[in-house]
Amino acid sequence: MSALLRTIGVLLTSAVAVTACSSPDAAPGGTASACAPASGGPVTLTFTSWIPGVEQVVQAWNAKNPDIQVKVQTGPNGNGGTYQNFFNQLKAGNAPDLGQIEYDALPGFRVQDGLFDLAACDIVAQAKDQFVPWTWDQVSLGDAKAAYGVPQDTGPMALFYRADLFEKNGIAIPATWQEYAAAAEKVKAAGGYITNFSQSDVNQFAGLAWQAGGRWFGNDGQKWTVSLADEKTTKVAQYWQDLIDRKLVSSVPPWTTEWDNAYNTDQAWTWVSAVWGANSIASGAPKTAGKWRVAPMPQWSSGETVAGNWGGSSTAVFKGSKHPYEAAKFALWLNTSEEALTLLNQKANLYPATKAGANLPALASGVAFYGDQKIYEIFAKASAQVPAGFTWGPAMTATYANASDGFKAAVSGKGTLVDALTGAQTFTVQTLKNQAIPVA
Repeated sequence: MSALLRTIGVLLTSAVAVTACSSPDAAPGGTASACAPASGGPVTLTFTSWIPGVEQVVQAWNAKNPDIQVKVQTGPNGNGGTYQNFFNQLKAGNAPDLGQIEYDALPGFRVQDGLFDLAACDIVAQAKDQFVPWTWDQVSLGDAKAAYGVPQDTGPMALFYRADLFEKNGIAIPATWQEYAAAAEKVKAAGGYITNFSQSDVNQFAGLAWQAGGRWFGNDGQKWTVSLADEKTTKVAQYWQDLIDRKLVSSVPPWTTEWDNAYNTDQAWTWVSAVWGANSIASGAPKTAGKWRVAPMPQWSSGETVAGNWGGSSTAVFKGSKHPYEAAKFALWLNTSEEALTLLNQKANLYPATKAGANLPALASGVAFYGDQKIYEIFAKASAQVPAGFTWGPAMTATYANASDGFKAAVSGKGTLVDALTGAQTFTVQTLKNQAIPVA
């Protein structure tokens, strides 16, 4: 059992679970009167994040806001220990005012009633239209009137491909998944693999299912529903199972030297990945500089324009903060101002969740590694094409771990990807029940 799930088990009772699914006004700190400017002097906020260079971004805020100073603490990424610290701090009553929380981790904090509903702050409610619509779904958690964080960054997906190899072998860039499978056969005949299927990073598969219309979780205000093996997700799983069975894709563990080597040579020709993948390829495959390009994700039906999303974070305010208004004000500046968004992109390659963020001057230039292609124009379109309504569950760390075990088994010929998803669904439902989280 994961550290995240163990913590939820310690903190959660059935009463809290029911409260967590109720309306914002049902919990302390969820009413408009609880979000008002402080009086009586300067305010100091605490903020925990793992964003590279976030200290410089906070310095820019502090220099212009003497009455609202922010002390930033950095640490490991969320599942690397920061989330565990957050849960411990919430239990002890000494959580920071603000914390960085990925979209797929927000429900876990919401279920144990650890988040302040920022919809109680007029300045946040009024800022909703500044964000790409589907990103607000990620922080409202199924309640259109709520906001358990301010969207920070996103991971719209596209197709990274070796332009030189496709051209040399006379293979057209696939625009549909049917064409992608056909191209995979030609790539294999040329001695390579069209891509690597990630056997351990289920987040990528989630993005593929998201594009296809899969909907893994739902919450009606009372109970959770779990549908990891729904019809659309099953279609995606069967598609990739076919490529695996025909040995048209490799299955190297991601984020390894072996994985880098596959992309640094002529072995792996494409990667369906998020915007942040641009840096991953550039750093992992330096010998291929200038040979890569980016195209839209392949579509399930010709003429469609639908993208998936892989990754993204929010800036959340924790219950117990004595200054939620000031915290909300900082969170909005951090994720909407051109100054902050530019710094976040320069320091950490974050791709903004705001509509205006797609037009940042920092994202307008061609990228040398990609043959001076203006790759962010592709991702700007993709961000607007991610379907709304995708909801994460309250125990994603455990769900991912179980599904990953199933994926590894499927890659080795012991079962299928559909088996893995079906097993993960059964496991997740039982896990939620064991934690007294209401499940339909």
